[in-house]
Amino acid sequence: MIFFLFKPLNIKEQNFTDIPLFELETFILYELNTQGLATLMIGTEGIRYANRYQIKDIDYTDNSKQYIANMKAKHGIYQDEIVHLNGDVVYSREDGLVFTTQEIEYNKKTSVAHTDKAYVAYKGENIVRGESLDYNNLLNKTNSTNVVANYKIMEK
Repeated sequence: MIFFLFKPLNIKEQNFTDIPLFELETFILYELNTQGLATLMIGTEGIRYANRYQIKDIDYTDNSKQYIANMKAKHGIYQDEIVHLNGDVVYSREDGLVFTTQEIEYNKKTSVAHTDKAYVAYKGENIVRGESLDYNNLLNKTNSTNVVANYKIMEK
């Protein structure tokens, strides 16, 4: 009789595999190595997951190579020594090189910044515009497509 009146409940189980471990306001992360400060990551809000950090208003500085590189954006994800930045990205290097774009991926191991979006790069009065960019901070080399450059040649 019970089987006719009551139907078994069909309960769906949900697996929450991506739960934040903690959230912080005014997020600051210092990464040290034997030479001192290697990485500084600052944001107005930081969320730590098991495999990554998500940062709002990210200000990321890589001091582990020859030149100090700083990147700022509205949003950032730091995972496996790769920083994904999007929203008004500004990349600047201590020697004066600056480029702006909407999205960039920076590999800390290889010091390569990559974007498939349009960008504007400048150093002093020299300006370069293009549609994609691979910039190697270690080798100081740039690969780009559809480049338009305004460059002032220095006289000796």
